[in-house]
Amino acid sequence: MGSLMDNVHLMASFSPLFPGLTAADTISPDRQEVSGREGQSVTLSCSYQTGSSGVYLFWYRHHSDLQAPQFILWKGAKSWSGEHIPDGRYGSQTTASSTTLKEAQLNSTDQLKGTLIGWFCSLVFNF
Repeated sequence: MGSLMDNVHLMASFSPLFPGLTAADTISPDRQEVSGREGQSVTLSCSYQTGSSGVYLFWYRHHSDLQAPQFILWKGAKSWSGEHIPDGRYGSQTTASSTTLKEAQLNSTDQLKGTLIGWFCSLVFNF
């Protein structure tokens, strides 16, 4: 018999955190769905375009419709620096056009078998 989390599906989405985005400011997941097994590392990525010279990129996890999304981390890109990553299981890389989120190890306490985890990447910039 397999573990509680034989195969977890991770779904990436996007969300602008604040109003003021223009048609030229976009962020979207590079893949709509990623699968992983307990104990594996998983990496998600989003690409973005903005005319702003500096941005902060945020990642959130959403377990179910019954809970609010959970903040995972933020990291600066372009001319903005800094990061806040409170949980050491996660890491992030940013470039002038993309952000990645790496979860160091999926574990059975995160989700039960077959549950979909929603992930959201968000773009914040100086208006």
